[in-house]
Amino acid sequence: KTKNPHLLVIDPADIHIGKLSSSFETGENYNSQIAVKRVKEGVKGILEKSYGFNIDKILFIGGNDILHIDTPKRQTTGGTPQDTDGMWYENFITAKKLYVDVLETLISVADVHFVYNPSNHDYISGFMLSDSINSWFRKSKNITFDCSIAHRKAFKYGQNLIGTTHGDGAKQADLPLIMANEFSKWWAETKHRYIYTHHIHHKSSKDYHGVTVESLRSPSGTDSWHHRNGYGIGGVKAVEGFILSLNDGQVARLSHIF
Repeated sequence: KTKNPHLLVIDPADIHIGKLSSSFETGENYNSQIAVKRVKEGVKGILEKSYGFNIDKILFIGGNDILHIDTPKRQTTGGTPQDTDGMWYENFITAKKLYVDVLETLISVADVHFVYNPSNHDYISGFMLSDSINSWFRKSKNITFDCSIAHRKAFKYGQNLIGTTHGDGAKQADLPLIMANEFSKWWAETKHRYIYTHHIHHKSSKDYHGVTVESLRSPSGTDSWHHRNGYGIGGVKAVEGFILSLNDGQVARLSHIF
């Protein structure tokens, strides 16, 4: 048993493996190789920054546009065309290897709970990827999985209730009440409640009655369409994490910035 235990949340959001960005047009390069490098560097950085806390559990948030496209026609699930790097099957294998490498690193630190959030770029392939990762670690006693297709997930740690969702569905202001309904038993048993959202690639945070809702930054680059329309210009690229005390809630926010 760990004295003064803490939960480490690691959430590499909106990685978009397969996204292509050219510095000639947008001022920065981004491709599958850069994506993998940033996630591994970001996770390592979060672990280093968590030094000094007694970590007895790690919550790893997966999904959330881990893959950039969902069809052989280089489109999202909804059919939106994308600038891409690599073939769809190459990117799937790249993402699988990345998750395996990261999770093997994390289970050497503490037991891990993996949560999958379905998302709009890769609604089909992202689910299949998470299921394949679940199968990969099926014999491991140090990692558990929540890989259902449910759009909102929750995890209870002591007096903390942590909700996660991609962010392309229910409105932010509605999420606290939705959490209270969907996870009512855990709601009643906890004092500190957080919902981490993704999708918009930039930071926002707001306290509601009994819940803090926060969107996370992304390590991915700005592609042609977003740059042309002025979205994400000058935005901070980062992998983020959080440390939560068993009884006292979130005590630290960690960022590894690129």
